[in-house]
Amino acid sequence: MTSKRTGIESSLAIAEAVKLANTDVIAAYPITPQTHIVEGLAEMVANGELDAEYIPVESEHSAMSACLGSSAVGARTFTATAGQGLILMHEVLLVAASMRLPIVMTVANRALSGPLNVWGDQSDAMSTRDSGWIQMFVENGQQAFDQVICAFYIAEHPDVLLPTMINVDGFHVSHVIEPIEMLDRKTVDGFLPPYKRKYTLDPDNPVSMGCFAAPNMYAETRKDLDAALRDSRKVILDVWRKYGELTGRHYKLVEQYKADNAETLLVTAGGYSENAMDAIDKMQSEGKKVGLVRVRLWRPFPYEEMVQALSGASNIIVLDRAISLGGPAPICSEIRAALYAGDKRPQVASIVGGLGGRDVSPADFEKLVEMGLQQIKAGRTAETIMYGVRE
Repeated sequence: MTSKRTGIESSLAIAEAVKLANTDVIAAYPITPQTHIVEGLAEMVANGELDAEYIPVESEHSAMSACLGSSAVGARTFTATAGQGLILMHEVLLVAASMRLPIVMTVANRALSGPLNVWGDQSDAMSTRDSGWIQMFVENGQQAFDQVICAFYIAEHPDVLLPTMINVDGFHVSHVIEPIEMLDRKTVDGFLPPYKRKYTLDPDNPVSMGCFAAPNMYAETRKDLDAALRDSRKVILDVWRKYGELTGRHYKLVEQYKADNAETLLVTAGGYSENAMDAIDKMQSEGKKVGLVRVRLWRPFPYEEMVQALSGASNIIVLDRAISLGGPAPICSEIRAALYAGDKRPQVASIVGGLGGRDVSPADFEKLVEMGLQQIKAGRTAETIMYGVRE
């Protein structure tokens, strides 16, 4: 393996990964905070670094529609968006999954309107939870670079053929400059197989895609899509294993940090997990038995691995960076569902924080853990705590 370590903004590292993957088509509309990704790619296409078609469109809905066409004819396809742009895409996201088109997209996660807010939280990702896409979270620029390359392999694998979304915290990760180990093209070419789609839109060999389904067929198609999404975890694990052997950077569906023998486990997803690690270090130095579990794969949700990661703890405190208005917070609801079938059911506290780009510092995580434990002690786990919200 040949690699080069360089200081680079995470968004531009994502663009480099897309270039190294020899992507054929990029269709995108600029929106804060993902704009640097597609600006970087547009510059690469314009100056001849990347031999690809860059399609400037009039909206995110059009961007994903263009991606449908390019992927359907067998072109390796990429796009990126954020916040309201992802919401505008939503209608077409479901079509991409149901047509089994292996589009790769990065989302620079951003709060949803209203009120208007361009800073980062995970509201946009959670709004697309049931779209049929493979979805994962990353915590820094290195992980974003790695997962874009892996995402093309996973999405295009003949046993998967599903669109794949990499969620990157807006600003807190997307705009951070950090040292990233970049692979060279020869290494990526040796790792990533070429995209060879069995069925493509071809005037000389016509096929039908995206057909109408009456009630006697609709349920069966949705069942098949659900099965394909659930089965994709086998390929995801295999691709991550191969990538780990190549680079020494290993990924798991659910990842732990100093969780052995912890009585209380904090659960996070995305870039704020690194702040949580600092808090765990401090709390453990003070003798507190607190560990961390991080959600890497969001869809398909890794129920078995999550139960295993949480086993042995008496208290679980889940930080969601999205609010489900009128219902339980998204990640916490999945955790509770996973644990319900287990023999031992620890107490689970639900906390929502970091909305609209509000920081959750290591010191905040210490307070957050204490609030969760107090909630459990008071027997009020059916409630959701809004952390740091002024009354």
